Amino acid sequence: MKHIVITGSTRGIGLGLADAFLELGCSVTVSGRGKSDVYEVVETLSAEHSPGQVFGLVCDVRQVDQLQDLWDQSKARFQKVDIWINNAGSSGPQMTTWKIPPAKIKEVIDTNLLGVINGSLIALQGMLEQGFGGIYNMEGMGSDGRMHEGLTIYGTSKYGLRYFTESLIKETQGKPIVIGALRPGMVTTDMITDQYEGRSEDWERDKRIFNILADRIETVAPWMAQQILDNDKSGVRISWLSRWKVMGRFLTSPFNKRDLFTES
Repeated sequence: MKHIVITGSTRGIGLGLADAFLELGCSVTVSGRGKSDVYEVVETLSAEHSPGQVFGLVCDVRQVDQLQDLWDQSKARFQKVDIWINNAGSSGPQMTTWKIPPAKIKEVIDTNLLGVINGSLIALQGMLEQGFGGIYNMEGMGSDGRMHEGLTIYGTSKYGLRYFTESLIKETQGKPIVIGALRPGMVTTDMITDQYEGRSEDWERDKRIFNILADRIETVAPWMAQQILDNDKSGVRISWLSRWKVMGRFLTSPFNKRDLFTES
């Protein structure tokens, strides 16, 4: 039974992955910044799956000591860590860069970039000691260099994350460690909707594109979890939304009306 550690897994795609891995028979350590959130998620997942397969810890990825504790305690609980997923992220507000408060800029960079760097290095050191393991970093808008108005800081953090991941792949060649990247595409989480708080006109304009390109967590997470478990090669980027799929979505959108933001 493989043991998966996922940062930022009390909601969104992280929680979806946790549920999917449990469904596939793995043990999972979930984590998040809020103690009550972690407790609630562990209780829910334990009721839906085997309680012995679920463990939860409070972890703010901006704090190196908490990341180290996440590794130490999760490994002690399950005797190993097969896969470590750096999922925790912060989108920040969607606005012109010079209007963003410095504290918010620091939060995005510390979470999306430094959190991934520190989490990866802690997991890598532990996996080299145990002799195996896989580390996956969650990419996002900006990872491929494309720019989006109002998301300069978020995109910068993800572009830096991609460089770090690719460099780490080169550095670990010949080691018994798999390093990879995850691209779930547009997923209908609060990281999308929260950016439009107080901007109802912008939301109504952009929602059409999201309905074409986005997918629900319960669609994407099980597929990604299985791909991660099946992969044994370093340097793989597991992408849900391929270019061909994007083209197909736009071509068929006049005939295939999707509404992802209405409760199913």
